[in-house]
Amino acid sequence: MTLARVVLASSRPLSWINTAYPFAATYLVAGGRIDATFVIGTLFFLVPYNVAMYGINDVFDYESDILNPRKGGVEGAVLTPEFHRPVLWLAVLGCVPFVAYLASVGNPVSHLVLALSLCAVVAYSAKGLRFKERPFLDSITSSFHFVSPALFATVLVTGTIGAGTWMVLGAFFLWGLASHAFGAVQDIVADRSAGLHSIATAIGGAWTVRFAVGCYLVAGTLLVFGPAYAPLVSPIVLLYISTIVPWWNVSDDNAEDANRGWKRFLALNFIAGFVVTVALMMSAATTISG
Repeated sequence: MTLARVVLASSRPLSWINTAYPFAATYLVAGGRIDATFVIGTLFFLVPYNVAMYGINDVFDYESDILNPRKGGVEGAVLTPEFHRPVLWLAVLGCVPFVAYLASVGNPVSHLVLALSLCAVVAYSAKGLRFKERPFLDSITSSFHFVSPALFATVLVTGTIGAGTWMVLGAFFLWGLASHAFGAVQDIVADRSAGLHSIATAIGGAWTVRFAVGCYLVAGTLLVFGPAYAPLVSPIVLLYISTIVPWWNVSDDNAEDANRGWKRFLALNFIAGFVVTVALMMSAATTISG
């Protein structure tokens, strides 16, 4: 494979929208407009951010990925050693111009959030840090990968965060915790074989699924009490819960079966994005007409 194809496969194109959309939608909701910062920020969280996040992960996960049967497709590439250095260089160089621009138009709070976001991207996978191998911190860091673009957009536009926004971001964070935790269940056997640790290897598959269901329920509850558009989005968590509940009592030996539920997340994320878009449009229309 060529380097371009390897980088594309590693960056999980089906997941690009999961980081770009939170930035773009939040930027507009926070009072921003479609301008150069909107376009550059959206492009950054669409491609370079994902090239860095997943590329770094695939480089440092190589030894465990070759033992994981689900790697090598849309759920993650297996980067052979000759691609490790080029991918790491591209991860850095691809981010530099975007980060430089976003820093130039930002404020002290947005600088801090952007720095934390990039640090989390590195710390999750890089040797010597490996947050992904620290139970519970793995899910927290992974969730921050997806919440930080929205948090960054908010402080970039306003320099602060209102109570309603905190509620929505809190719900989004819990959604991310739940999604990562459930995703870890399918890798219990592979991770233990490779000597890796995760939230799922620490508390077992069944309790991880139950933890995820609890996080989804709290997230949905927070949305009910959020800004005008948020209650419209709240029911979507029921789709995620219905997807993972069949594994409520999953045994660790059969944890790989949870991959069937995880694959449905690819479709659910697009459905959730559509519902959020409709909710935002309805909220905007109500505000304008009012």
